[in-house]
Amino acid sequence: MKTGRLEAFSDGVIAVIITIMVLELKVPHAGTPEALLTVAPSLLIYGLSFAVVAIFWVNHHHLMEKARQASAALLWSNNLLLFWMSLIPFATGYLGEHCHAPLALVVYGSVFVLTSASYLLFQMVLSKQDPNDAARQLEFKKLNRKAAFSIGCYIASVALAFVSVYASYAIFVMIPMLYFWPERKSRTGTEPAARF
Repeated sequence: MKTGRLEAFSDGVIAVIITIMVLELKVPHAGTPEALLTVAPSLLIYGLSFAVVAIFWVNHHHLMEKARQASAALLWSNNLLLFWMSLIPFATGYLGEHCHAPLALVVYGSVFVLTSASYLLFQMVLSKQDPNDAARQLEFKKLNRKAAFSIGCYIASVALAFVSVYASYAIFVMIPMLYFWPERKSRTGTEPAARF
């Protein structure tokens, strides 16, 4: 199978994920500032989730440019990634409804732990397609470290949920912000492909 089909399928699933998230948003019943404030937590959490999903999509696009072929391992690791991503709308809606509940933060953080872990697996499978390319392996090693760091941060957010919900939220906001932090180009002269 050509990699184009895999990328097109992934794009479609991610588009559906974003669509489901926005459809879950509730419109205020009154046209007053007070009514708008009641849905503010859901809007903010939607914005955070949208940013993370968008980052995953951009990173996935860059990684697919490095794919040599759509092997069985790559297909199934991609399916695993999409499975966990498909739970993001549920976790987003749950946290939007219970924004101060530690359990909702645990569910939200856990979904992103598993999504990030499956993304790391996808990266590792992709890196094995050309093991003799030293520059490519060096780049993937760097990307894998970043992915592992993100997983660690999400695990910390889950652990802190019952201690301080604000600490968990701070971690959730910090991770997407790291994506936009300027960094040097890799030794191959290309921009780094991914943050997660």
